[in-house]
Amino acid sequence: MRTDDQPQPTGPAATAPYRFAEQHTPPAPLRASEVAQTTFEHVYEVDPRLMQEHVLQQVFPNWDTLRIMRSRHDHLAWMHRHFAERVVTGSELLAEVEAEAGVRNPQEPAPGTGSTDGLGAR
Repeated sequence: MRTDDQPQPTGPAATAPYRFAEQHTPPAPLRASEVAQTTFEHVYEVDPRLMQEHVLQQVFPNWDTLRIMRSRHDHLAWMHRHFAERVVTGSELLAEVEAEAGVRNPQEPAPGTGSTDGLGAR
């Protein structure tokens, strides 16, 4: 029972009721590739069916997905400032891995075979 002499709660009032299904059900996914999908614009994720065996998937609200997505550039910049001696692109890493594995580019001639376009030395 409430009387007028009791203190009123302080702080902002709820602007809308919390609806679990509304907050935890993302939009229908669109296939982006064989292994990826997108739910929100610019949010790509691994197809959840591929993540069920080894990684337990957690349910979190749509607003949290969007919050993480919107802050990713700030987080990456912070990580670079604090931990990176230099920034390395994915293509640089792949080139290094392929060089170590001895994988060659099929567009380039193999060592000692000359040109593959028919215009090489005769």
